[in-house]
Amino acid sequence: MAKRNNEHISIQDALKEFVETNRLEKGLDKVNVADAWAKLMGNGVNNYTSSVNLERETLYVQLNSSVLREELSYGKQKIINMLNEELGKEIIKKLILR
Repeated sequence: MAKRNNEHISIQDALKEFVETNRLEKGLDKVNVADAWAKLMGNGVNNYTSSVNLERETLYVQLNSSVLREELSYGKQKIINMLNEELGKEIIKKLILR
């Protein structure tokens, strides 16, 4: 059983410690990336997005429209920069549109 800590700490610090202790950061990053994609791309792109997956430092986005895929491919680096800025850290190095 875990040892009780009598110090008073904030909820934010307690959750951060819990995430680090249990190595949950990669899983949270995957969820946060999908949320950031939905927020930044808007309804127009989200209607044609079937899946968003983060594997290592590569973001894979499955799109239903070849025209949209081609259009987004012209601004891949800008999309990567916007997503990393929204997440507050550099998680994504490469974007693959399928």
